[in-house]
Amino acid sequence: MRTLHLLSNAHLDPVWQWQWEEGAAAAVSTFRAAADFCEEFDGYIFNHNEVILYQWIEEYEPALFERIRRLVKAGKWHIMGGWYLQPDCNMPSGESIVRQILVGRTYFRDKFGDDSEPTTAINFDPFGHSQGLVQIMQLAGYDSYIFMRPDEMEVPAQDFIWQGFNGSSVMAHKVWNGYNSQLGKSTEKIASWLKENPEAQIGLVLWGVGNHGGGPSRLDLKLIAELKEKTGDFDIVHSTPEAYFAELAKTKELPVMNRDLNPRFVGCYTSQVRIKQKHRKLENELYMTEKMLSAASLQGLLAYPYAELQEAQQDLLTSEFHDILPGSSVQSVEDTSLRGLDHGLEVLSRLKARAFFALASGQPVSSPGEYPILVYNPHPFPVRGVWECEFMLEDQNWQPEFSMPIVYKDGVRIPSQPEKEDSNLNLDWRKKVVFEAELQPMSMNRFDCRIKQLPEKPAPALTVSDGKISFLTERLSVVINARSGFIDEYVADGRNVVLPGACQPLVVNDNGDPWRMDVNSFRDIIGRFELMPMGEGTDFSGVDTRLLPSVRIVEDGEARSVIEALFFYRDSRIVQTYKLPKNGTETEIHVRVFWNEKNKMLKWSVPTALATNAAYRGQTMYGVAELPANGDEAVAQKWVAATDGTFAVTIANDGVYGSDFKDGEIRMTLLRSPAYCAHPIMDRPLVVQDRFLPRMDQGERQFTFWLNAGPAAQRMDTIDREALVHGEKPFALSFFPSGQGQLPTPLFVLEDDIVQLAAFKREERGEGFVLRLFEPTGQARETAIVTAEGTRYPVSLNGFEIKTLRFDPDEGTLKEINLMER
Repeated sequence: MRTLHLLSNAHLDPVWQWQWEEGAAAAVSTFRAAADFCEEFDGYIFNHNEVILYQWIEEYEPALFERIRRLVKAGKWHIMGGWYLQPDCNMPSGESIVRQILVGRTYFRDKFGDDSEPTTAINFDPFGHSQGLVQIMQLAGYDSYIFMRPDEMEVPAQDFIWQGFNGSSVMAHKVWNGYNSQLGKSTEKIASWLKENPEAQIGLVLWGVGNHGGGPSRLDLKLIAELKEKTGDFDIVHSTPEAYFAELAKTKELPVMNRDLNPRFVGCYTSQVRIKQKHRKLENELYMTEKMLSAASLQGLLAYPYAELQEAQQDLLTSEFHDILPGSSVQSVEDTSLRGLDHGLEVLSRLKARAFFALASGQPVSSPGEYPILVYNPHPFPVRGVWECEFMLEDQNWQPEFSMPIVYKDGVRIPSQPEKEDSNLNLDWRKKVVFEAELQPMSMNRFDCRIKQLPEKPAPALTVSDGKISFLTERLSVVINARSGFIDEYVADGRNVVLPGACQPLVVNDNGDPWRMDVNSFRDIIGRFELMPMGEGTDFSGVDTRLLPSVRIVEDGEARSVIEALFFYRDSRIVQTYKLPKNGTETEIHVRVFWNEKNKMLKWSVPTALATNAAYRGQTMYGVAELPANGDEAVAQKWVAATDGTFAVTIANDGVYGSDFKDGEIRMTLLRSPAYCAHPIMDRPLVVQDRFLPRMDQGERQFTFWLNAGPAAQRMDTIDREALVHGEKPFALSFFPSGQGQLPTPLFVLEDDIVQLAAFKREERGEGFVLRLFEPTGQARETAIVTAEGTRYPVSLNGFEIKTLRFDPDEGTLKEINLMER
């Protein structure tokens, strides 16, 4: 007998066109009705996922929650998927997806026991899926996956084997004709499937009222029962995803697909950029703070604050919902989501300070006239960079001299310089010092700043000559055109890697749809930002005593030179700041945008001098994606790279996900200005045309990029760690220690230069600590974890492989465990 599996569900977005309170109300009423039907109709099974909804039921209607627990035990209610929610499946980091599953699995196991261990993951509604999901799902105990989008994408078959970066695989099913059905129309959907698939041996149809709850109905259940009686050549059964895949695995050999499931709704890589940037920041702060707290806790310096970390982590997981992070919700949801992200960041700010002060234990008392600067490096490898720290002088200097801060390490002067502090008190009192140094792994690094009195602040040695600023070091030569404000040359390790006019902001034609459902690329340039005239630039800068050039050198010292340029386009303005290093080849570029355009997109162009057939790659969840090189919009995480096989140009970022690449030109996508939650419906106008409508991302927004270049193999080996360090940036603070306590030692170091420590935290259930390692280049390699006592734990990783290890603090042992910490 051939079998058609019916998957009854109720697609319920916690937020979208509504706030979370309405989502909670819909969840309670939907789950209550589903429980009634489970008890009333023999053979019926209701399927639902998403911890966040069950948490609402548990809090707001506990009697219903107990009913659901009984139904789960009886096999009439199925815990489906088992994640915290249905997240966006492109923009969260690999570690965030691990947490979506880990938190989900832990919650359902705690509340429902062994009856809640699904082996099929589901993400019906997200807008595309990273290939990095496959390994994560397999390591988490899943053997199968159900998805719907991209809707129009060609897949080998409705059912196929989806392969991940490291050779991992799961069975995958692409949803047929949507995840829901209209009230009383489920049998029409089922009949359509039967008509379209007369030769099929097995099938899967999803039904249930959605998009705002609803789920099963008494009418539909009665009509399905009648249809089952009439259909003789198919056994139509109420089922679960696991039952479908168990039968599928026995019936036929499946074709294989080895790529991501993209693109779909490419405008969502950029819409509501504040949420994207704060999400990235919360990711970075969570994983960095966990590392600091773990180091402090294991050395007896504090109690590990598990509950507080869980609170911040829940804020992160909620922000990853597929109508929050992609920017497809209404404005009130954007406001609420930003509030939630800020809550998580505030919790972590306090925890990071707690860890920092604990890890400052044993630091010696400072000598008279010295200002100590402590920098904690949370990474188990040395990190070289340019670090910033502000502090107050012990007294206000009302004299005309300048108090020059000079930084020392172990009594030896290191490259340092003063820069403009955040405060605008025109008094020699507060100091910002910038210095270049290498930080020791997983350690509190001590620097001491001394003050030297000078007649005045040193003037920049770098100057404008012949209409250009020429910056030259041993490894880097940069020419900034003083007439355009853009980079005309960028010579790294002897090779110029950009064409003239690099780092120019471009204005691209767009429309009011935040998803941008009708296109896969944005290539219609309608304008370019240009250098402000001197008078306008001076006014915009708030200067009223002198005329300033719109390209100017604002800082210059032993660590770096800083050049500022001002641009305009119609009603919008940009302040672009280049921070050129005196050591190395990486340039930091800060873009402060005052955006006042509508139905337009802002891109940031870096035309490279690489071959026009160069490849384009970008970081994705626990992997590296091959991105389109035809100008289509691509999604990537902390970095992108263009490479011709011999040389590579990399751009790391602080929260930009969209970009495109064609003919050697990288265009990072900074902003869009569509309406909130508007998309095409038949031939109706996209938005009403009779009033003011607020648009996304109007006003001031800020972006940071790190541009670098070098030999391809070296660049591609190095970029992942560089991006990690920029995100999880070592924490610097001027602090006068007491000299009391015991000086902490580095718990362990990683022996190689490439493997990542993606997570270091306490396990979910128990007192052990979890270390998660990841190989980011695709090449198998050996590394080792070496403890402070010299014990060496060798670790072998295949290309893009994730490995999870458990450190037992009582036994002092390190053992490999699975991703779910069992």
